[in-house]
Amino acid sequence: MKTLLFLLLGLVTFISNANTLPDSPQSKSSIPQLTQQKRPDNETIYRVSKQLCWGCMAESLEFLFRHNLVRATKWELPLMWDFQLEQYARWWASQRQADCKLEHSFPENDFKLGENIFWGSGSAWTPSDAVRVWADEEKYYTYATNSCVPGQMCGHYTQIVWKSTRRIGCARVVCDDGDVFMTCNYDPVGNYVGERPY
Repeated sequence: MKTLLFLLLGLVTFISNANTLPDSPQSKSSIPQLTQQKRPDNETIYRVSKQLCWGCMAESLEFLFRHNLVRATKWELPLMWDFQLEQYARWWASQRQADCKLEHSFPENDFKLGENIFWGSGSAWTPSDAVRVWADEEKYYTYATNSCVPGQMCGHYTQIVWKSTRRIGCARVVCDDGDVFMTCNYDPVGNYVGERPY
C-alpha cells in the first residue's frame, strides 16, 4: 500500500509540475496563442500538435513511474519530473542520435547533474527496459561496505535510489542506425564517494 502511495505522489507531482510551468519567452514564441474569437486553422493545429510530442509524455511518465518503483523498495521519497532536466536530456539524446555512442554529457569526473545512460541494439527498447537494466545492478552493490563487486558496475542503481535526489528528466531517441539511446539526469547529483545511497 505504501508503494502505491509513493507512486501516486510521483504521478501527482508530475501532473502538477506540468500544469504550473512558467511561461518562457521561447514557449510563447514557438506555440501560437489561441483566442476565443479566432478559430485555429489546420496549419496551426498541426504545428501545435507536432510540438506537444504526445509520445514523449508517455515515455516521461514511464521513466518516472519505473524510477519511483525502485525507490519505493528502499523507502525513498518519489522523484518529481523536472522539465528543465528533460530538456537537457533531450538535447544530449539529440547529440547522440547520429552515432548512438554510449557517452556521458559531462567530461569524466565533472558531473554537475547525476546521469544514467543506456544503449540498446534495435529500436524496441523502452524506458522500462533502461530503468530495469540500471536497477538490476543492485545485485552488484554491497551496502555493508558501500561498494560494488569488483569488475561490476552499480553506480546507475545507486543514483536511482540516492537519498537526496529529488528531480529527474529523461529522454529516449532512436538513432540513425536504428538502435536506441536513453539518458536520465538527476538533481541533486548522487554517488558521492564515501556516502551511502540510502
